[in-house]
Amino acid sequence: MEYSEYRKHDGVALAERIRSGEVSAGEVLEAAIARAEVVNDRINALTRTCYDEARKQAAEELSGPLAGVPFLLKDLHQEYAGAFSTAGSQALQGVPAPETAEVVRRWTEAGLVVFGRTNTPEFGAKPITEPLVSGAARNPWNLAHTPGGSSGGAAAAVASGIVPVAGASDGGGSIRIPAACCGLFGLKPGRGLVPAGPERAENFHGASLDGVISRSVRDSAAALDVLIGPDPEGPYQAGVPEREFTQELSREPGTLRIGFSAESALGDPHPHAVAALTDAAELLESLGHEVEEVSSPVDLAALAVDFLEAWSVKLASAMNEAIRRTGASESSFELDTRLLAAVGRTFSGPEYSAVLDRWHGHTRRLAEFHRQYDLLLTPSLAGPPVRIGELETPGLLQEAGKLALRLRLAPVLRATGVVDRVARDNLRHVPYTQLANITGRPAMSVPLYWDPEGLPLGVQFVAPLGGEGMLFRLAAQLEQARAWADHEPPL
Repeated sequence: MEYSEYRKHDGVALAERIRSGEVSAGEVLEAAIARAEVVNDRINALTRTCYDEARKQAAEELSGPLAGVPFLLKDLHQEYAGAFSTAGSQALQGVPAPETAEVVRRWTEAGLVVFGRTNTPEFGAKPITEPLVSGAARNPWNLAHTPGGSSGGAAAAVASGIVPVAGASDGGGSIRIPAACCGLFGLKPGRGLVPAGPERAENFHGASLDGVISRSVRDSAAALDVLIGPDPEGPYQAGVPEREFTQELSREPGTLRIGFSAESALGDPHPHAVAALTDAAELLESLGHEVEEVSSPVDLAALAVDFLEAWSVKLASAMNEAIRRTGASESSFELDTRLLAAVGRTFSGPEYSAVLDRWHGHTRRLAEFHRQYDLLLTPSLAGPPVRIGELETPGLLQEAGKLALRLRLAPVLRATGVVDRVARDNLRHVPYTQLANITGRPAMSVPLYWDPEGLPLGVQFVAPLGGEGMLFRLAAQLEQARAWADHEPPL
C-alpha cells in the first residue's frame, strides 16, 4: 500500500478494507512503518518501536471493530506487561511494566496493532514534549514549533500520517493541547468513564484519563467505544452512555446554546487565539446554534493555583514511586521535575485535602453555568504553538534551583513562589484546559482554524457530565462543515 492511499483513509475505513479482504493487515502495517521511517527523524514522535512483534500480530487472524489498524501507545501509563514504559524519564529506562494496562488490553482486543510508543515529557508534566531522555518532538506543520504535550508524540505521529489515530491521555489538557497544536481532533472523556487499572484505581483523583488523538471524529468515537464499560477493579461505575459514540455521529446535535469566552487569568490571549474563537462562534451561528459571549463561570486565577498545587503533589508522588521501583537517585530526574516535586512535598495532608475541596467549588460553579448553557466554548490554546525551547527554564533560575535543592530549601521555594511562577508561565500558553480535568467534565478540541503562518489553533468545548454524546454529535457536524482531515502538513 502506497502512502498516498494509506493517508486518505482513517482508521475505521482501513478496518473496513481489511475486513473486506481488499488489503491485508500486514500491508497496512508496512505502510505505517514505512511512513514512520520516512518522517520520524524529523519529528521525533516515536521513542520506541516493536515492528517484529507487530508484524507477528498482523499476520494472525484478528477480530474486533478496529482489527488490523496500526496504533501507537503513549509512553505514559499505557503499559504492556514485560515491556518498557518510561514516562519520559531516564530513571525508568529499561524497567519492564509489571502488568498490562486495562485500556491497552481493550484496544488490542478491538484488533488494533501496536508497533511503537510515542514521545512524552517526563511524567507528562508539561504542555510541551521536550524530555531530556529522548529529545524534543516537533510539530509537523512547522518543525521549529512544539506539537504540544503531554501527548505531543502521539499528535505529531497522527498529523504526519504515521497513524490515523494514536493513544493519548489527559490530566490537564494533554489530549486537547496537542490536538490543537497539530490540527487534530481530541476528546477527553468525563471522570470515571475510562478504566485506569489495574495498577491504579484512578489517576489524579479521576482528573486524568486515557483516550486518543485522531484525524477523524469517528476514529476517536470508535477507539473510545471499546474502552467504555464496567471495570470490576475501579473505585466506582460511571453511567454507561445511552448509545455507542459511533452511533452519535449520525444524529443531529439540535440547536445548542453555547457560551464563549477567551478570558484567562494568566495573561491576555494572542490575537490569533481570539480570531480562532470568533471564527468558531460565527461558524456555530451559521449552523443554527445560539451563541453568546459570557464571563468565565469560574474564578480562573484560583483554578490555576488549585491545579498547580495538586499537580506538584502528584508529581512528587510519581517521582517517589519511580525511586521506590528503580532505586534511582533524585539526580536521575529532570531539574524542573525535581523542583516542582520538592514544592509538592511541602504540602501537609490537611492542606492537600483543602485543595481538593476547592476543586469541588469549581465544579459547582461550572455546573451552574451548564444549567443555562449546553456548552462552554474557549480557545484550546492562548496562542499559536510555542517554539521549541521557548519554555525552557532560564539558566539563572536553573542554577538557583540546583542550589535550593542541595540546601533543601523547598519551603523557601514555595514561600517565594519562584517555582510557581515558572509553572504558571508554562500554563500561560494553555490556561483553558485544566477546568475540565478539575471538574471531571468531558471536553474536546476541534481543529477549525489555522493562523496566517499555517499553524493550527483549536477551539475547546466543555460539556456537562454525561455530555460526550453531545460533543460527538457537534464534532461530526463541524467536521462536515470544515473537513479538516484534508489538511496535511508540508513535511
